[in-house]
Amino acid sequence: MNAADAAARPVLHLLGSGGFYGAERMLLDHCLHTPGQHQVLFLGAPEALLARFRAAGVACANRPQLLAALGFVRQLREQRPLLNSHNFRGLLTAWLAAMLWRLALVSTQHGFTPSSRKQRLYTWLSMQLCRTAAVGQVVCVAGSIARLLQAAGVAASKLAVIPNGLPEVGGSGVRAHSGAGWQVGYVGRLSLEKGPDLFLDGLIPLCQRQPNVCAVMVGDGPQRAVLQARIDASGLGARIRLVGFQADMAPWMERLDALLISSRSEGTPMILLEAMQQRVPVVAFAVGGIPDVIEHGVSGLLAPPLAVAQLVEHLEALLLDPAQAAELSARAWQRQRQHHHLPSLAQHWAQVYRHASLEACP
Repeated sequence: MNAADAAARPVLHLLGSGGFYGAERMLLDHCLHTPGQHQVLFLGAPEALLARFRAAGVACANRPQLLAALGFVRQLREQRPLLNSHNFRGLLTAWLAAMLWRLALVSTQHGFTPSSRKQRLYTWLSMQLCRTAAVGQVVCVAGSIARLLQAAGVAASKLAVIPNGLPEVGGSGVRAHSGAGWQVGYVGRLSLEKGPDLFLDGLIPLCQRQPNVCAVMVGDGPQRAVLQARIDASGLGARIRLVGFQADMAPWMERLDALLISSRSEGTPMILLEAMQQRVPVVAFAVGGIPDVIEHGVSGLLAPPLAVAQLVEHLEALLLDPAQAAELSARAWQRQRQHHHLPSLAQHWAQVYRHASLEACP
């Protein structure tokens, strides 16, 4: 196969999804900005998610059952699509299809969240599948993920790191504080790995200590009722609000004076990059790929994992020092443009696809 034939191969992305979260946001931007013909096979997803991809011009299908998903790939086998898997279910389905029809397979690893026995099993199985010859290349969104995979026995020659990025937006992103109190934001799924409970562990005492601080939690998930009960019990229902999932984050980001990322585990969260792009100062736990993006004291403030008291100390210091907040967010804005700029990263992805196609059996 020559380079022109390799570049012409369509790319079929496979993933199971419960909604429009970080990996889905990354994938939609990827399909829109990376050269080539992209199609998405969802292995179970809400109709609203498919509608969002289709409205953006990305072809997609939904096949919740394994045999139906393999049947979908089988119908495309004459086109010799290059498979790109996302999450464990996507990897398992793509691996079976690659083995059955000798298709090229790239696995994108967004991060691991081994917060339960099932998730730990999925993490182990994902690493074992990535070791096999059927997976031609493993692209990690952060160096920390690549190091975990290499420690699990995945050949270094298979591993590449391409961080998440954002498309170009107009304007300088310069912000001005309104002077009407401080708004701290949590953005993410309300589930254990994202640490919304840790967010409240810090924000409830901070709000009790600082009457001009309020918070908004954007997102939905299984912990919502428990979190709301904690807020109600604290008497801070008017100052800490749960607003649910928001399709358009721009108006909410404009109101934030700081983004607090309290995740127990992470890859490279897209909301981190969005905050950097919008010059929202970031305070976060140093987990997953976050330290690969944020340098403590230079482009944001980091606390050790699960160190809630230190996290809140950083946040309070930031809110009380607008000059420091402005300096950190300005340097974060520059870093996002230099290292997490999607048009530049898309060219690295195009090289991965060309290489994988050339290495695959005809």
